Amino acid sequence: MKYLKEFRNAELVKEMLKKLSIKEDKVITIMEVCGTHTMSIFRSGIRDLLPSNIKLISGPGCPVCVTSQGYIDTAIELAKRPDIMIATFGDMLRVPGTKSSLQKEKALGRNIKMVYSPLDAVELAKENIDKEVVFLGIGFETTAPTIALSVEKAYQENVRNYSVLQSIKTMPAAMRQLVLDEELKIDGFLCPGHVSTIIGVKPYEFLASEFNVPAVVAGFESGDIVMGIHELIEMIKEKKYGVKNQYTRLVQYEGNTKALAMIDKVFEVTDSVWRGLGKVESTGLRLKEKYSLFDAEKKLNIKIADNKVKTGCICGEILKGKKTPPQCRLFGKVCNPLNPVGACMVSEEGTCAAYYKYKGIEGEL
Repeated sequence: MKYLKEFRNAELVKEMLKKLSIKEDKVITIMEVCGTHTMSIFRSGIRDLLPSNIKLISGPGCPVCVTSQGYIDTAIELAKRPDIMIATFGDMLRVPGTKSSLQKEKALGRNIKMVYSPLDAVELAKENIDKEVVFLGIGFETTAPTIALSVEKAYQENVRNYSVLQSIKTMPAAMRQLVLDEELKIDGFLCPGHVSTIIGVKPYEFLASEFNVPAVVAGFESGDIVMGIHELIEMIKEKKYGVKNQYTRLVQYEGNTKALAMIDKVFEVTDSVWRGLGKVESTGLRLKEKYSLFDAEKKLNIKIADNKVKTGCICGEILKGKKTPPQCRLFGKVCNPLNPVGACMVSEEGTCAAYYKYKGIEGEL
């Protein structure tokens, strides 16, 4: 708590903000790619306190938000089968599919269970041997180790009625695609704190070495974020590009080696479809052949449905940092937290949810 109090110290944050300066004719665009960063930035009002030429944009750092529409629709169709029990994290329940949602299907009597861990889903499989328990495996590198552990546990204990509908995303290669997007012109990244506790600092080094784009791994308190922005501005001013770790209290350079070893044991790298970004090479994980019995797509002989874009929803453009929620004609009108049209309004880490909660329906155009 001692450290948290220091990073929440308003006077220290004000002093750091005063030191943020760069030539007024130069606009600096910094992307935070973590949904928790987005929420923290809005909650503390950091955007409004920065110099006018330092621009923060939100990226695809909300795991629920980047899950493809096709995946959601496939999960909903699976939930309609009487021989299947769906196990999922709570955020997924309210994400709207093309015609329904898991929450609506649950209200209709479908066998859908909310769990706090993939290991809970394995226990459900043990208790319900007459059902195929399908866990909705979404998230980033943060959730990958526990999903891998659940598969390994099912393998070791011969739990044959457990499988994973896989949609884990990995962040560094997605950040590469964002840098390559000339329309964005990103000058620096605030790297995701949660993901970095697993993968470490090393996987981001290509940003500086290949593209001269600096990056800082930052925590989630206001002091963490402002200090991270300060480090980025200093690197940009001095043209000394690198990757710095400001979250040393939790993040190591090589990451969490035990968690990474578990991921490597169970998964292999594959391509993945992101909402907004489309299909991105080497940004997904799939089960290795040894664990193919637990791959829901193979086991149930299904294919993830094709993506369908909801008419009027610009969630995809928001996830790429190209649009803000108030630029969507549905925001705050048809689409709100009680009636989310797009995934970005559902999750606590969603950019639309953050705008709605902390800036109101008008926001900033």
